[in-house]
Amino acid sequence: MSARMMKKVLKEQEALQQQHQLNSDDDSESSDSPPPARNYFNLLEDEDGHSSDNQQEKEEIAAESSDCAIANKHSSMEKDANSVPRPNVKSKKKKNKKKKHGEISENDVRSSDLMLESLSLGASSSGHQLGAPNDIMLKKHCNYSVLQVDPKLLSAENELRRIFGNSVIKTHERSNLPANSSRIVRGGRRVGHILKRTMLVSPSQHWPRWDGSLSMELLETKDGVHYFRYVHSSSYAQAQRAFEAVKATHDLNGIGSILVNHPYHIDSLTTLADYFEFTGEQQMSGDTTAKCLYAMECAWHPLFTPSKNCQLKYVHDTNKPFFSSLFTHMKNMDRRGCHRAALEVCKLLLSLDTDDPMGAMFCIDYYSLRAEEYAWLERFAEEYKCDNSLWLFPNISFSLAVCRLYLERDEHADTISGKSDSSDLMKQALMLYPSVLKKLVAKVPLKERKWTDVLKHSFFGSEKTGSLTLDHLIAIYVERSYLIWRLPELQKLLYDSALSVIEMLEKQASVVKDWACVRKEAFSSEKNEYSHLLVSDFSDSVPTMPPEFMVDHQRGGVEQRGQVPNVPEDHVIRDVANRSPLAVLFESILPWINYGAGDGEHVHPEQANED
Repeated sequence: MSARMMKKVLKEQEALQQQHQLNSDDDSESSDSPPPARNYFNLLEDEDGHSSDNQQEKEEIAAESSDCAIANKHSSMEKDANSVPRPNVKSKKKKNKKKKHGEISENDVRSSDLMLESLSLGASSSGHQLGAPNDIMLKKHCNYSVLQVDPKLLSAENELRRIFGNSVIKTHERSNLPANSSRIVRGGRRVGHILKRTMLVSPSQHWPRWDGSLSMELLETKDGVHYFRYVHSSSYAQAQRAFEAVKATHDLNGIGSILVNHPYHIDSLTTLADYFEFTGEQQMSGDTTAKCLYAMECAWHPLFTPSKNCQLKYVHDTNKPFFSSLFTHMKNMDRRGCHRAALEVCKLLLSLDTDDPMGAMFCIDYYSLRAEEYAWLERFAEEYKCDNSLWLFPNISFSLAVCRLYLERDEHADTISGKSDSSDLMKQALMLYPSVLKKLVAKVPLKERKWTDVLKHSFFGSEKTGSLTLDHLIAIYVERSYLIWRLPELQKLLYDSALSVIEMLEKQASVVKDWACVRKEAFSSEKNEYSHLLVSDFSDSVPTMPPEFMVDHQRGGVEQRGQVPNVPEDHVIRDVANRSPLAVLFESILPWINYGAGDGEHVHPEQANED
């Protein structure tokens, strides 16, 4: 027998066997065997002439008719090529029968998972299971919903388009295109590399191609949270060793040589960004910082998703440049007027590490007010820690009063009924932190005589609270947020609340001790718990430190920012004496350029003595 005949016989036997099994299944499922074929219009006749007893009987008849129709199509498979094969229907029925019990247990498991997920969604609307085993873990990870970052709002270009319009931004971009672009004309065609699109920054066309010298590894997954760390390649480690050697000599020429061979070396780029900021080149400084973020985002792990269940701990040295670059980028966004983008970057900083190593907690309220996200700030204060601890920070306490003032002026002010008004919140903030008033009056400044009269009261006369931690946080708040107090409506709120506090103290002087106990309990440590946060980091003023002292700019380095190297004082004086003031100025700004010597300018006193 030929192979073709053998296949035909086997196919016919298989069809007969499947038909037999189909008939047995139909007999077991229903007591009345349906006819082999039934006209669909009989259902319409039954529905018109003889109404069914109930809706369930109609559904059973419709299901039987569909089965019969499928059986008829199976009998005419050779005639109709588009018909559905009956074995698929049979196997589907068998599968449903075999898994009847299995589906029940699986659904129970899924329903329990959905219940757990719904509990997690009650504290986090991010839509992912946080895996919290107990109440402590729920309190620790309940902040992901309120810190959810919108990638579209991270872009400064998108915010500028919303402010000024798309045509204005396009004209500005065309005018700022570099003369020597990275694209080269060859044979009448433009040839150049295409940079990867990133979420944090928009890469410029003149940036070099990403060299892949950085990567990110997954350390562990604990309680549903992924922990990551940046990893250096061998070439990057070599560039890092060269940077450490250059850092010891404070030579910016060495920094430039490193960037020639390794254009995305992070420490060299951040050092160059600090130098540009000192020289007043804010645009170049921001562009260099954006290049750092571009390189580090290109190195992200496939599972790394910002503001989700991902943590990038600051304790790892390779992660620290990412935090410092994000913090600098946030300040650059604020200086450009992109307050909404700065708020999103601040939220990202706070979500990457719950320990908040950069102090994003103490400027997130400022960016919320500048971006007019008043309702979000109130929600953040209520949900971030699942308790009222945030209200005890000076910046949050005063900013919530400002939020309530603007919400009360909104047309939907009735939605905040049942809550304390702005006056009560401001009086509470002043009772908690009376020293803020005197520092704001001096910093804003407020020179009217009425403020002098208010500060004459003993309650507002002191600038110290008795707690090093609290004094440091108040200094950070005043340095960061004093600009918003130049608005007349906020000055009126502050002044009226201060007068109300004075009137209340004249009637109930014992209240002062109660508020002092609250402060002491909230900030009981005798040490400054936030000494690692520099007040100058929260200022918009341009640093005036010479660039040769800014090479070691990273936090946690051997030399702290602002620490002057051990240079003999008499050597500096002798080196500057008898020099042209203009030459000294240019060499201080551009130390790698020698502008020549005047009459005996570069003759060192020791060499003159030897001669």
